[in-house]
Amino acid sequence: MSDVFISRDSAVSDLLSAAAYLGERIRSGDGRAEAMNAVVPRFLAKGEVDLTAELANSVDDPYSRDKLLTMVAEKCASIDDDEYAIQLADAIEDHGLRAQAFERIGLIKAGKGDLEKAAEVAASMEHPDFVLSAIAVFQASSADDTAARATLEEIEFATARVSACLHIAGDRIQKGDIAGAVAWLDDAVESANDIEHIEEKIRALCDIGNIYIESGRNDKSIETFETARQFAETLENVHRDLFLATCALGFLNAGSQDLADRALDLVSDKTQMASAMLGFARHSWKAEKKEDAVEELEEAYSILKSQGEREIRDSRARNALLGSVAAQFAGFGKTERGVEVAFENPDPSEQVGAITQIAQVLTIQGEDVLARETVNEIDDDSGRIAALVSVADVRIDRGNPEGATDLLNEAAAMSDELQQLASRSELLNQIANRFAILGQTDLAGELASSNLALISDVRDESSRSVLLATLADIYEQANIPISDPDRERLNLFVRKADL
Repeated sequence: MSDVFISRDSAVSDLLSAAAYLGERIRSGDGRAEAMNAVVPRFLAKGEVDLTAELANSVDDPYSRDKLLTMVAEKCASIDDDEYAIQLADAIEDHGLRAQAFERIGLIKAGKGDLEKAAEVAASMEHPDFVLSAIAVFQASSADDTAARATLEEIEFATARVSACLHIAGDRIQKGDIAGAVAWLDDAVESANDIEHIEEKIRALCDIGNIYIESGRNDKSIETFETARQFAETLENVHRDLFLATCALGFLNAGSQDLADRALDLVSDKTQMASAMLGFARHSWKAEKKEDAVEELEEAYSILKSQGEREIRDSRARNALLGSVAAQFAGFGKTERGVEVAFENPDPSEQVGAITQIAQVLTIQGEDVLARETVNEIDDDSGRIAALVSVADVRIDRGNPEGATDLLNEAAAMSDELQQLASRSELLNQIANRFAILGQTDLAGELASSNLALISDVRDESSRSVLLATLADIYEQANIPISDPDRERLNLFVRKADL
């Protein structure tokens, strides 16, 4: 076993330390990596960079180790411990991840306005384009357009130039400088034309078209989406229809129904076609054309239902879209239709997700009783409990703490019936977290303490570590003191880990 860094005394008095203590003693490489992926970010949030670097370095799996070291390096850069950040990035073995770490350090320094350090990092990189892009964005945000344009001229990768121009344009729109935003968008179009990879070019043009709409220049948006559409038509892969559907929605949002319909007519994949129709329906609803919106939503549903098995390119995307259609029916006031469509979804998780969204929509609409009845439609116990928590979130947001408390108490009582301990623990954490948000620290503490007892029965050692780390968040957020029974349970965890 490699060196360990968490003392026994720390482990029996602090949940996160206990989680790390368990993680350090996991013999399985994958198991230790899973535990440290939960522990390291939480210690980083506390500023424990030296400890997290050691914990990350103790992971045997090279990829997981390098990802964790990248995380620590980013934190060091954010607190201006630049020397240590560079040292950690240099220690990363994988060439791609090392380059990514240096890029993130450079992006952080540029975002903080330390342009000298960002430029120094960029100079050490083989591909510094996105760091230079971030430098240009900061220069422009400081009203130094001359310096920003000079920096952009150093960037070879056209996609990075486009990214910078879009960020600058967005900033100008927020500041009310529409003319300045349009000028930067024009520059973005020029850079997009230099992108060699056709799909990247189309994606960039679509992004530019959308921001032209935000700037009020629908004419330029339509022109840009038309260029993107022409390139999309030349594609002979599965992305063709995605981009054509994106262009159709772009034309619609820019005010051209005719061009939108023409672009949609070019789409052959039914999932992409239905996705665009869902966008059309939302656009019509926003424009107060509610009958048209419902008809378009029904058309999206009909398109999906007409798909044969051989026509479905991506069943996951298709089922997710069907769930969105179901939830949108509820958003349009067609609750029964939404529930009906939700239950037609062949993916159980998407089915539960759609029903949950419908219940949330009903709660927003003030239909609390109907929302609760809708949750009861979920057969799976864990799914039903999670839905209750989601609906409670809406009640909290709407200023109904009493109603949220009722749902959370119900969810907590139902959790006793769950057989899967890990799933039960995760849900108890969610419920306790909501009680803490509501200021009901006694209830949060009771659930957290009972969850600690539950975790001791979880057999998988990596799961125990992860669940403990998650529970540590609840203790910290609700300022729950470690009780004597809690301390005894932590002692039990430690003794088991030492075997």
